Amino acid sequence: MTITIDCRHLNASGIGVYLRECLPCFLNSPHNFLLLVDDDNRDKLSPITAGHKNAALIPCNIKPFSIYELCVIPHGTIKKINQTDLYYSPYFNIPSGLTIPVYTTIHDIIFPDMPELTSKTGLAMRMWFYRRAARLSEKLFTVSQFSKSRIEHFLGTKTPVTVAYNGVQAYILFGNTSTIKKQYHIFFIGNIKKHKGLGVLLEAFLQARNEGLNYKLIIVGSKDNFRSMDSEILKRFGHVDSSIVEFTGFIPNEKLKELLSEAALLVQPSLYEGFGYPPLEAMTLGTKALISDIPVLREIYEGYPVSFFRAGDSVDLKEKLLSLLYNKEPERIVLPRPLREKYTFEKTAAVILRELTGAAP
Repeated sequence: MTITIDCRHLNASGIGVYLRECLPCFLNSPHNFLLLVDDDNRDKLSPITAGHKNAALIPCNIKPFSIYELCVIPHGTIKKINQTDLYYSPYFNIPSGLTIPVYTTIHDIIFPDMPELTSKTGLAMRMWFYRRAARLSEKLFTVSQFSKSRIEHFLGTKTPVTVAYNGVQAYILFGNTSTIKKQYHIFFIGNIKKHKGLGVLLEAFLQARNEGLNYKLIIVGSKDNFRSMDSEILKRFGHVDSSIVEFTGFIPNEKLKELLSEAALLVQPSLYEGFGYPPLEAMTLGTKALISDIPVLREIYEGYPVSFFRAGDSVDLKEKLLSLLYNKEPERIVLPRPLREKYTFEKTAAVILRELTGAAP
């Protein structure tokens, strides 16, 4: 069987992680793959495909979700894709002109659930793409039961939805970080967008500092991207010294792994997620996690040694920070093996391939 995979999202954040981690597992299967790639992502793809004779590349410099993708992808490109057995899109953009079965991953459906994140026009456009993906796909994949329920709520149940949970990135699993000394650091990692709840974390952290919590908050992201936050939080943040709150900007994986390993606590204050990687990766590296009690995080982290706080409640988050950290030495945790192996991208890819190829489990 030959499967076409859209690889034009390799440089994206969450979608890119998903694709970069699943691709090696796909390529280790007995199937053949035609990988749709643009110039921006070719360098990322090369080390993944190196040594795999079952992978062929097809160039396509047309941007996902563009009018060109819907109307003017070259005939030769579409012809080559249609000579394969099926098309898999790791996101909900699908080129026009496909005559083979299509399978699509929709990671979440946040915009109709949180319409305040976009304009009415932006929401209408996204819903058009969501509905189009569901209509054109034989099956949909998503990353949690929560996301499945929301997809079915907004898009209906005509197209089957299969859950293929996310996993831990490979670089997190390599090497021994148990000897890294814990620091008096609280860690946040994620896109700096309103639904990530960073404003709630900053509010709670500054309150906790005022009550004697002698910790530093490290935020993986750029201060320049902080403009969308609440103006009052921005005003307060403007007077905070960088020795108390640090924005790292972009950092490579190995540095991120080191910082995450030495942190005393990771906080995930999200108001909405499809899955939520950071707490899983933090705990894998021995770092405690304090997370919001939104339904998807309750689902994903059931049975894990996490602490929850009420989503959007800075006072409750402050109290939990003080309870976990005040006058206490930072501690390293060790996940039991069943929890370490519960979510892996090998399992993710296996579920997807099983559905694509009809192979037995």
